[in-house]
Amino acid sequence: MSPTAIAAGPRIEAATIEDMPQLVELLVDLFEAEEEFQPDRFKQEQGLRLILEQPTRGRIFVLRTDHTLIGMVNLLFTISTAEGGFVILLEDLVIHPNHRRQGYGGVLLEHVIQFARKKKFKRITLLTDRISEESQEFFNTHGFTKSPMIPMRIVFDSE
Repeated sequence: MSPTAIAAGPRIEAATIEDMPQLVELLVDLFEAEEEFQPDRFKQEQGLRLILEQPTRGRIFVLRTDHTLIGMVNLLFTISTAEGGFVILLEDLVIHPNHRRQGYGGVLLEHVIQFARKKKFKRITLLTDRISEESQEFFNTHGFTKSPMIPMRIVFDSE
């Protein structure tokens, strides 16, 4: 590939507030496909804004062309006493439906892995759908392994 072709192709950048409408659309698409979550544009925008406005809490990277977002990944930062340092929770990785199965998810995930290594994070943890063998295989091919830990949670309704 020529240097010109590389420069003209999709690129990974930190998301900005101006990306909000497209980020919300990507999350709505993701949550419509999940059994456990219901899309709520207000909640998705509120969550995204909390990350974008406080980069010490996390980061959102986007894969974009000059005119559109192809995909996004949402990272949250926390501290692990087990690892003795900072770790990442990979919350959302979503590619626009028109761009799936073209390798873009792998490009974003590899960027996250390199970011984590460069910044000296100790671990990346993610949750993927138990019923989606395709999702599990995707993450396996990028070095993720299943954990014996079982996720549990309590969700509080906002009042």
